[in-house]
Formats: sequence, C-alpha cells, structure tokens
Amino acid sequence: MNTVLHKADTRGSANHGWLQSKYSFSFGNYYNSERKQFGMLRVLNDDFVEASKGFGKHPHDNIEIISIPLEGDLEHKDSLGNVAVIREGDLQIMSAGTGVFHSEYNKNSDRSAKFLQIWIYPNKKNVEPRYDQITLNTNKMKNQFSQVVSPNETDDGVWLHQDAWFHIGQFEEDMKIIYSIKKEENGVYAFILEGTAEIEGQKLLKRDGFGIWDVKKINITTSKNSKILLIEVPMN
Repeated sequence: MNTVLHKADTRGSANHGWLQSKYSFSFGNYYNSERKQFGMLRVLNDDFVEASKGFGKHPHDNIEIISIPLEGDLEHKDSLGNVAVIREGDLQIMSAGTGVFHSEYNKNSDRSAKFLQIWIYPNKKNVEPRYDQITLNTNKMKNQFSQVVSPNETDDGVWLHQDAWFHIGQFEEDMKIIYSIKKEENGVYAFILEGTAEIEGQKLLKRDGFGIWDVKKINITTSKNSKILLIEVPMN
C-alpha cells in the first residue's frame, strides 16, 4: 500500500478578491513539484465566489471537468448552447473534448457560493464536447457511499471518459466501511468535506486529502456529521 497525505493547511491558495481558492494540486500561480496530480486526477480546487461575481468566458479542451456546489448556486453558460444553474446538492460534468468555451457566475447579490472544481484526464482525446448535470439523491448517501460519477452511461450518476468513479457519503453515525477498488491499478483520493474520518489508520480532518494506491480495499471509519468524497482514478 502506498499513501500520500495532503493536510488542509498545506494546500496552495489564491486570493483574487472576488475569488478565493485552495488548491490540492499545482494550479495557476501555485506550483509544487510533489503535487502535480494524483494519477489521472489533475485538479481539485476548493473555490469561494463572492456575490455577483464569477468566471468569464474561457476555453477548455481534452479534460473532464466536474463541479460540485457546496453552498449557493452558479449559472453556467457554454458554447454548446447550454444555460443552466447548478445548486448545492447538484453535480455538473463537462467533457471539453475538441474544445468548449464556458462561464460560471454567482448571480446572487446577497450570498456567496462555494464549490469544488475537479479535473480528470480523459482516456480518449478529441471527443465531441458534452454537458450534463444531476441533482444528487441525498437519501442514498445517508450513512453509506453513493456513486455519483462512473465511466458507464447506464450507471448511477453522470458518466465521463475515464475509468474513474466518484462516491459521496454523509454520515450521522460512527461507522466502519470497506471500499473496494473498482478496477485493478486504480487508486483512491479521499477528500473530507465535513467532520473527520480515519482511513487505513490515518486520522483526517476537514478538507484534508489522502491518496491510497496499490490496494484492493480501503478501510474507512467515519465520525458523526462527516461528509466524504472518494475519487477513484487510474494511477497510470
């Protein structure tokens, strides 16, 4: 078993006034040679957007982008013709493929928005760009991990161009859970959204990240009022 620990207070950061971000991996002006990525997980940004502010139109290509609102909402517009609002409890995916322009704005004048921005390297290049979003079923997350992203169109959640799976769990009780790796040679990056947890003996606090690979199963002990995101990705 191999592991890597990223404590919350060791992440990169940026303060643009209207946007405050924490970076688990190198991004923008933050560069750490030891934190370029975790397997095919390239970006995990923890973003805070002030009221009436947002990201203007900008391009992406050949990357799978997953956005998970944690508080408030954002309006999405893209060159594919999509106009949508993603709110707390939703999950958004965009396969940039051959290229797409998009913008994300917090149009509320009275409250900020918080969301996770996650980038996954795809296993196919130059695919046709696509957009999708869903509202998560929080009942399925109660005291268990619920699948929200997978490589398969017919599975629960949204799908992406990579052998990657995302699971989210919200725990009201102290529980012991075994997570089984979906595909050999994949690893899991655990991100603590709320509360605390212990994974393979490592105690983790809010916003800590913990990567594990070269295992088949992962032992997780949750705490009350904890919320955990598991990102399983190919390591090569």
